[in-house]
Amino acid sequence: MAKILITGAAGRIGRVLTTHLKKEHQLTLVDIAFSDSDKELVKGTVTKKLDLSVLENWKDLLNEIEYVIHLAGDPSPEAKFYDSLLDLNYKIPHNLYLEASKNNFIKRIIFASSIHAVDAYPQNVQVATTDPVRPADLYGVSKVYLEGLASHYAFTTGLESIGIRIGAFRDDDIPAKDDPGAMSDYLSSRDMCHLVDCCLRATLKQPFLLVNGVSNNTFPRLDIDQARVDIGYQPKDDGFKMYGYFKQD
Repeated sequence: MAKILITGAAGRIGRVLTTHLKKEHQLTLVDIAFSDSDKELVKGTVTKKLDLSVLENWKDLLNEIEYVIHLAGDPSPEAKFYDSLLDLNYKIPHNLYLEASKNNFIKRIIFASSIHAVDAYPQNVQVATTDPVRPADLYGVSKVYLEGLASHYAFTTGLESIGIRIGAFRDDDIPAKDDPGAMSDYLSSRDMCHLVDCCLRATLKQPFLLVNGVSNNTFPRLDIDQARVDIGYQPKDDGFKMYGYFKQD
């Protein structure tokens, strides 16, 4: 049982991971607010309502935490720099890494990057993590910043990080109907949970690793071979098969 802190725990991905991880781990959930409907979700966990863009709110937050799963941020492709991105997608990661680098308990940070960091490539191009970044919007730019920040701390302080470029995550496990792009980007809840499990268990050759996060789609937008080899990712779902384009296994 590991001690794990999840930022942005009340979001779509946070809810799915909390339900999955609390069965075997000790969770601390952090978000700006939790709704009344979250009572069953957070049962058996520690919850903290904090504005993580304020550096002072990180005081003692990471004490005895072994892993951080960083999900907090504005995920909207339309997000504007001064409206939300500066606080949520720049200040919060900065505060996280600043505090984590001073903490002797932290073993690894697993953070949510995004396909938007490379989504300006043509749709017929399959993108690997070794390809140059090509963000499609300012939200994607903020994820490139997060990847760079994690790499900086990894190679200057030894603080391990794994970044997941998350595709089209669907918490209802139904990809956008008849949208080939969304089916190529599709990441199911089951595969997301498995991918995070792989990130928690992996032994890294270098202190920083970036992996692509999509399901086992027949025509994947992102190349997941590296994730298969480096951390043992074996996704089961396929956005195309879910709509009958190909036979289910």
